[in-house]
Amino acid sequence: MTSSSLERFRNLAIVAHIDHGKSTLADRLLELTGAVELRDMRAQYLDSMDLERERGITIKAQNVRLTWKDHTLHLIDTPGHVDFGYEVSRSMAACEGAILLVDASQGIEAQTLANCYAALEANLTIVAALNKIDLPAAEPDKRAAEIERVLGVPAAEILRISAKTGEGVADLLDAVVERIPAPQGDADAPLQALMFDSYYDAYRGVVSAVRVFNGSLVTGARLRYVNAGAQHDAEEVGVRAPGLTPVASLGPGEVGYLIAGIKDVGEARVGETVTVATNPGEALPGYDDPKPMVFCGLYPVVGDEYADLREAMEKLRLNDSSFTYEPETSGALGFGFRCGFLGLLHMEIIRERLEREYDLSLVATAPNVEYHARLVDGREEAVDNPSSMPPSNQIDHIEEPFVTVTVLTPTEFVGAVMELCQQRRAEQTRMEYLSEERVELVYVIPLAEIVMDFFDQLKSRTRGYASLDYDPAGYRVASLVKVDVLLNNVPVDAFSTIMHKDKAYEYGKRMTEKLRELIPRQLFDVPIQAAIGGRVIARETVKAKRKDVIAKCYGGDVSRKRKLLDRQKEGKKRMKQIGSVEVPQEAFVAALTLDE
Repeated sequence: MTSSSLERFRNLAIVAHIDHGKSTLADRLLELTGAVELRDMRAQYLDSMDLERERGITIKAQNVRLTWKDHTLHLIDTPGHVDFGYEVSRSMAACEGAILLVDASQGIEAQTLANCYAALEANLTIVAALNKIDLPAAEPDKRAAEIERVLGVPAAEILRISAKTGEGVADLLDAVVERIPAPQGDADAPLQALMFDSYYDAYRGVVSAVRVFNGSLVTGARLRYVNAGAQHDAEEVGVRAPGLTPVASLGPGEVGYLIAGIKDVGEARVGETVTVATNPGEALPGYDDPKPMVFCGLYPVVGDEYADLREAMEKLRLNDSSFTYEPETSGALGFGFRCGFLGLLHMEIIRERLEREYDLSLVATAPNVEYHARLVDGREEAVDNPSSMPPSNQIDHIEEPFVTVTVLTPTEFVGAVMELCQQRRAEQTRMEYLSEERVELVYVIPLAEIVMDFFDQLKSRTRGYASLDYDPAGYRVASLVKVDVLLNNVPVDAFSTIMHKDKAYEYGKRMTEKLRELIPRQLFDVPIQAAIGGRVIARETVKAKRKDVIAKCYGGDVSRKRKLLDRQKEGKKRMKQIGSVEVPQEAFVAALTLDE
């Protein structure tokens, strides 16, 4: 491949805040470039999962090859939600430029800023475009001035398009070809290809998305996976156009897919460098593993599905490498996994994908974050599961993770947002007016306070207009306690949680009341208690079922009735000492979705 042919290639990603029209723009680009016949066209064409269509969001980044005039474009459509930021960062490593899309009616949002800064850090050329100019509420001039002031992109260079009607999309493609630089690479150098995405196909094994930086990736070549140290034959090399289309080879700067018949998912991790076995190249810098922010336990409802769950998680981790898992055991729920996620939506999506794609029934424990417990003897323990918290007499203090939260909101909702943040133990660090109508609020908030329902509360208080982004801000000492729930004086680890002591009583009271409704009556009284250490803070009782032992007494002396009742009472006392409380699976599911 010559340098002149490299000039014809452009690699770009579409980045934007959630719901600013990325997938709709990708649809128009597919139509305009003739990649998809009009009769085959459907909305959100690149979104392959039913889950994405139902929710109207992109979960997985998707790449496609387009032809525009005499140029070949490799386009990657990325997710917009903060929980899928890792997908965006991986996509950027395969590109030289990015289309930054901004809704002309809503303007800059939190993820717009985050994605723009991520693109600048990756040295990408940014082509800014205002979308949805066909809406009655669109204010393109005002939003262009806002982008220029906040992001430094000259207003004259910002394109104005409607991804829905197709207006201005051809001009956007021309601007992409004109402004985004062509990829660099040496066709004669040893092969260096970066694997930036993968998924598992039951018939063909692992299908990997690759970006070639140097050399050529040829069908039939003997390949070496540098980090895994394994060798495989390239069974098929091709491009997505948008279906899988085999080609003889991929040269420098090209993006395509590779099938090498890999069945062991551990050999094809995202971030892997692929080279030829005969003349191997150097390993490319991969990706930093993202740090999980939210943890929860996932358990199969049927214990026999444990092995299926392990296999499903291995395959899903290939497709989404941003979640972690390790085995754990619960006295109440049996064998399962402790999983780490980037956020609450990420957790919800992974759980739903496991249930749908692998036909599993799962119970998820309440989400929590990773704390650092500093012990009296000077050691420090990381605690991501309440049941692994050391005894309180061994703990000197506990540190909890904080995040810097950026909220962009219309000025009329500033009071409501401030009130919400103050309820969540937040500390304001900055407040800045981006324009007369929009305010940027920056808070430092404990991560535990935002993982439950902070985002939902924010949206409801601002009628959906506020946007949120967050970054880790280290650990701080906090006044935290572990709240245990005891059934018949036995702690149930599935219901244990770590929280700020000011909120412990309220949680204990709600949980005991809920469990009293859910646990069926036994033949003896069942006390349900919430306790901090040895101190009970809330209690409810499930009253015993009682046989009417005096039904056979027709009148007669009261001592006869008394004798029968006392004998029943003794029997219940003995039963309580040896009896175990049967908690149905539905009770666990209902109690663990308490806050939903």
